[in-house]
Amino acid sequence: MDKETIKNLNDVFSPKARLGIMTILITTEESDFSTIKERLGMSDGNLGAHMRVLEDQEYITLEKMFVNRRPRTVYKITDKGRRAFSDHLAQLEAIIRMSGR
Repeated sequence: MDKETIKNLNDVFSPKARLGIMTILITTEESDFSTIKERLGMSDGNLGAHMRVLEDQEYITLEKMFVNRRPRTVYKITDKGRRAFSDHLAQLEAIIRMSGR
C-alpha cells in the first residue's frame, strides 16, 4: 500500500458522522438540520458539533431563518467542500483499488 494515499486522506472526514453529512449535502445540495439529524440518527449536540467543524473548514455554509415562526437552519455544501470531499472519495477509491477489490 502506498503510504502517501493514506497520508493524503482528509482527517476532517474521518468521523462517520461527517462522512454522512457531506454525503447528504453533496447529493441534495442543501438540507435542514432536522432532516440531517433524522437521516443520521444523531443528537442535536453531536450533530451541531460536527457541523461546526465542517463550517470552520468552510466546507459548508448555513442559513438561519424562520418558517411559520419556527427556527430552521439550512446547510449547503460549498465549492471548497465539494472539492475536498471529492478528493477524499478519490483517495478512498484508490485504497480500495490497491486492496484488489
